[in-house]
Formats: sequence, C-alpha cells, structure tokens
Amino acid sequence: MNRPPRDPGRAAWDHLVATLEAWRTGFEPPSVTKVAEERHDPFRVLVATILSLRTQDAVTEAASNRLFALADTPAALAAMDVDAIAAAIHPANFYLTKAQRLKALSRRLVDEFGGVVPADLDVLLTFGGVGRKTANLVLTEGFDLPGLCVDVHVHRIPNRLGWIATRDPLATETLLREILPPEHWKPINMLLVTFGQRVCRPTSPHCSICPLAGPPERAGRGDGFPQETLAGAEAASGGSIRCARVGVTRSR
Repeated sequence: MNRPPRDPGRAAWDHLVATLEAWRTGFEPPSVTKVAEERHDPFRVLVATILSLRTQDAVTEAASNRLFALADTPAALAAMDVDAIAAAIHPANFYLTKAQRLKALSRRLVDEFGGVVPADLDVLLTFGGVGRKTANLVLTEGFDLPGLCVDVHVHRIPNRLGWIATRDPLATETLLREILPPEHWKPINMLLVTFGQRVCRPTSPHCSICPLAGPPERAGRGDGFPQETLAGAEAASGGSIRCARVGVTRSR
C-alpha cells in the first residue's frame, strides 16, 4: 500500500541534490544523457531510451552509435529493413522487438507528425514501446521540459531512503512530484541512476562510501568529496532523509 510522502523541506532537498551532484563529478553520465548532450535531438533521445530498456549503458551507447551512423532521422530509420536495424543494435536486449518498434514509430512520426517528435507526454504514450519512463526522459533530455523520469533506480532508492513508500513506478512518480521541487525533477534521474549503479545497489550496496551517510567524518570517498552530510540540512529543516538501511545487506 502506498503511504503519503515524507517531505523534509526545501533545504534538505537542495542539500541532497547538491551533495549528489558534487559526488557525481568525474563519473560519465548515463548513456541517454550522453546522447542528449552530444546533440539536442528529441528523436535520438527517443531511440536511445528505447534501446536502453533492460540493457547496460555501455551496450546502449555502442548500439546507438552504430544505428545513428546508418540512420539518425525518422525518415531514414523508417526506410531501413527491420533485420538491418536489429543487426545494428545487437546485442541490446530484445533487439528484434526493439528493431520492429523503432521502425514502426519512425514510420508513424513521418506519416502523422511530419518527422517531428511530439513534445507531449500523452501523445508520446500512444507510441508502441513508449512508457512513462521513456516519455518523461524524451521531454526532459530531448526538449528540456519539466518531467520526472522514474526507472528502477528512481523507484527503488527513494523507497529505500524512506522518502516515500510505493509499490510501483507510477505511484513513485506521483508522490515525488508532490515533494520534490520542480527544478530537481530532471537532474534527480541522472543522479540516482549513477548513485544506484555505483553505490546504492539493489543488493550489497556500498554504504561505507555513501555520500548521504553520516557521521561526516565517515562520509564520501576521502578523495576531495565534500565531507558534509545531510545532518546540517536536517537540523535546519526539522526533517530527515537519511537511509534507514532496513533490510539491506551491506557489502562493506
């Protein structure tokens, strides 16, 4: 059952995002963010996001680059054979299904939208293979519009940290929209994806190097990462957003 979110106040949220942004410095961004940074193109973001589903970042990046070398517009991709698309994106998981969906959505973009990706969440959701995660990521990374992309990390970590208590990504998105300041909606996905891959893993998380853990002298990696934790923001706001580590087996 979903429970009401716990909002520790703006000071705590600002501090959390600033802490994760400082910690993330030096790490490569997720593959879809890299695609968006290379060229601000909603279609490329849409394609890369579909390729990224259930696929590791390194595979997604390589598959995206191979495909974009052959076709990087809806018209060009719609003209390709499904087998050729599949060969280009292999070994991305479900590459044949993804190839079929990419060709179909490219054809629809050409036929119904003049080859332009619509900047509308509800319209994007009518495309085969496009769920809320993909649609929100296209809005945020492709159009720089407000959106809150909830993937496995953005669903799991807020629940683990105790910000919310939800059972599905849609409920997570709904509640995070209520408590997270809108200016943090876009960056929270990139930050929690990197954080979830490198520290707050599903099993055996690296709690001893968690940038959100206290006390201050034990936080961070000890290599210049800011040693301040959430304690100051918690004291100022009267709230708490520290991880309770309930049911978590720590690796070290």
